[in-house]
Amino acid sequence: MSDRVYFRQLLAGRDFAVGDALATQMVNLVYAVGDRESGEAVLVDPAYGPRELVELVAADGLEVTGVLATHYHPDHVGGDMMGLQISGIAELLEVIDVPVHVQAEEVPWVTRVTGVDAASLVAHGSGDRLRVGHLDVTLIHTPGHTPGSQCLLVDGRLLSGDTLFLEGCGRTDLPGSDPEEMYRTLSQRLSAISDDTVLCPGHFYAAEASAPLGDVRRTNYVLAPSSSHEWLATFGR
Repeated sequence: MSDRVYFRQLLAGRDFAVGDALATQMVNLVYAVGDRESGEAVLVDPAYGPRELVELVAADGLEVTGVLATHYHPDHVGGDMMGLQISGIAELLEVIDVPVHVQAEEVPWVTRVTGVDAASLVAHGSGDRLRVGHLDVTLIHTPGHTPGSQCLLVDGRLLSGDTLFLEGCGRTDLPGSDPEEMYRTLSQRLSAISDDTVLCPGHFYAAEASAPLGDVRRTNYVLAPSSSHEWLATFGR
């Protein structure tokens, strides 16, 4: 993890969107990642306070040049949730004109939830890399929670959205969810990522906001089953 790398983990309702009851309840974690020398940064899942997030990055001397969305749910990209409207990428695009990077499978879901035109989205395949200054961000397709969920590997960190938490994983009983794909994601698609990679989830659901992936592998109950049959019998709902 280089000093040149700009990295901020921001808790909704505490670090921004202060006073927003839903943001406080949902404990979403938003990320700003960039290159201090080039002055470029991207926002990951900028919901609740997109304008404020852009201003926070600007106050640190960087410019937001893109957005990465881990998946389509309104608490990550904006839209209606339980009758409450969450600001997100649609409102951000009114402030700055930047590309929004998603997995190809997630494009129709993001457009439907946010109202953002597909022309504003950049559709990716698993393994694609996004260059932010000198930084490479690797986009890993991790379906299960949603069809186009993605995790982001950058500078020794895995930004996992709702795919994997320090304790548990994303729900598999929602529209677009698939328990069998979630098992394959947890047991195969993320298996090559090293234990010393720091897991940075999309919600602050545990005592800590991040942890080495090796520790998570030893303690997270959703990673304990040794077969798909065992996993689906326990978590496939």
